[in-house]
Amino acid sequence: MGRRLIPKPEPGSGGTIDHLVTATRQAVILAGGRGTRLGDLARGTPKPLLTVAGRPFIAFLLEELRRHGIKEIIVLAGPSDAPFREILGNSDFDDLKLTFVTEPEAAGTGGALIHAQDLLADTFLMFNGDSWFDVNLLRLMEKPMSAGSVGRIALREVADTSRYGRVSLGADGRVVQFAEKIGRQSGLINGGIYWLRREVVDLVSDPPVSLENEIFPDLVARRKIEAMELSGRFIDIGTPEDLTRAEGLLGDWRHRPAAFLDRDGVINRDTGYPHLPEQIDWNEQAGEAIALLNDAGYLVFVVTNQAGIARGYYDEQAVVSLHGWMNEILTTDAAHVDAFYYCPHHPEEGKGAYRQHCECRKPHPGMLLRAMDEWPVRRAGSFLIGDRPTDIAAGNAAGIPAYMYSGGSLLDFVGECLREQEKGA
Repeated sequence: MGRRLIPKPEPGSGGTIDHLVTATRQAVILAGGRGTRLGDLARGTPKPLLTVAGRPFIAFLLEELRRHGIKEIIVLAGPSDAPFREILGNSDFDDLKLTFVTEPEAAGTGGALIHAQDLLADTFLMFNGDSWFDVNLLRLMEKPMSAGSVGRIALREVADTSRYGRVSLGADGRVVQFAEKIGRQSGLINGGIYWLRREVVDLVSDPPVSLENEIFPDLVARRKIEAMELSGRFIDIGTPEDLTRAEGLLGDWRHRPAAFLDRDGVINRDTGYPHLPEQIDWNEQAGEAIALLNDAGYLVFVVTNQAGIARGYYDEQAVVSLHGWMNEILTTDAAHVDAFYYCPHHPEEGKGAYRQHCECRKPHPGMLLRAMDEWPVRRAGSFLIGDRPTDIAAGNAAGIPAYMYSGGSLLDFVGECLREQEKGA
């Protein structure tokens, strides 16, 4: 089967390379909320650890952070980290660097951040641990914050803001008001995702202090908070009704259609066994094309025959390193590939163990089928883009549509493919 890179290593696969080039590689999850509005449903259990769709709610957040290359995560666990360690200690997130921070006494969301201040990077993402906003996280960090800003908040438009409170923006994109939860009207709400500078901690006084009710309103009054409207599915679990709704939706939302992309000839020009960064000649708007797929909620996989390994031109580590570098470059377009799969074999020209017939080498569908097995892929809506008949055959063998790319703007081509999928939905 084809080897993969990012997000989780396997023995002999070449490992994982941290691929985020923005300054932000760290996330903080506000996870100490006790869920008082949930009553007996959350008695004794922090909201982020409530089981939703068969898994702890926080697992959905951790999965998304890992997909976007955020591997260092600080969990603000409230008075005790024991339940978090018990539930997450033996989970499938052992590739993440999880740090649990507790509060000696109730400190509020702002006070909880104070207890983690020695661990914070210069900039970090922060998440409400009881809400899930399905967006391309790299978009929030795509452009630097303006001078004087200490944070940027992800906003989402909803039909009824009365449940959450309305957020108002000025012409310069800065937040001018967090309104009260009054009146049924459409508008923008806080999506529960923040990109913050570490200096925000300096504004927190002695706990208990609430970020939402004390720190952010003060920053808004001084025009120090920016915002970005993003589109994506949103849910929180703060009330019994929403917890029930999340139970019915999140398991389904987690499964996504996938876009399978050939590498040489689609993402970059096929210049003859490229295996070093200086040999990569990107196709037109390749990064923007992948970002479009990320924005659309697709999983993105690269599936590439790498017969240069079999022929002895370069080794597997060269491919692993190149793919890590490519993903780093893609982040400058707010894009990321979820996993790279490659086949190192050739049935006639391979040397040693690499000389073999295998199901991962296109036109066989092995790499696609492996991705479908390892990831929550929804076949409906999934498709492949290639530049050779062998690519198209692999897509068809895996039971998904396949499209032949022959040059030009990859962004335009991907847009056409997405429209084709919408027609068939």
